[in-house]
Amino acid sequence: MALDTRDIYVTALKNTHALEMQALQIMERQVERLQNYPEMEAALRRHIDETHGQRTRLEEALHSLAESSSALKEGFLGFVGNMMALGHAPAQDEILKNAYANHAFENFEIAAYTSLLAIGEAAGQQGHAAAFQQSLKEEEGMAAKVRELVRPTTLRYIELSTAGEKADR
Repeated sequence: MALDTRDIYVTALKNTHALEMQALQIMERQVERLQNYPEMEAALRRHIDETHGQRTRLEEALHSLAESSSALKEGFLGFVGNMMALGHAPAQDEILKNAYANHAFENFEIAAYTSLLAIGEAAGQQGHAAAFQQSLKEEEGMAAKVRELVRPTTLRYIELSTAGEKADR
């Protein structure tokens, strides 16, 4: 059974929306726990706001096609997002593991938006392209910010750890 490009596009929209819901869960759990890394906290808070906008753009695109997001996908990925965020919590170097995971996740989202834009183009759905280009730029910006923060976060972690202070978050 062949799918038409519209169906592929709708599936990509739903998948990307669920991915953004997962991202929100991950970032919100991390922000709740951050204590000693104000630059990372500020970047996460800014990106949480951007992610709410990305989610709205995806919902508008789905609505314009008389579709809605997938509650099943979102429920599952939201659960996975919470588990991912909490998975590093017991680690002595939680902040470092989160920084690595955040960088990887941002690049995953970059790939998802790049794919979504290609699918939209193939499906003749150019009406949402500018909105998704904006989302892609935001993801690229966050990936660059997280990458930029790895070194200073690592150095702060070392500083706190060697001083006998709580450094994990």
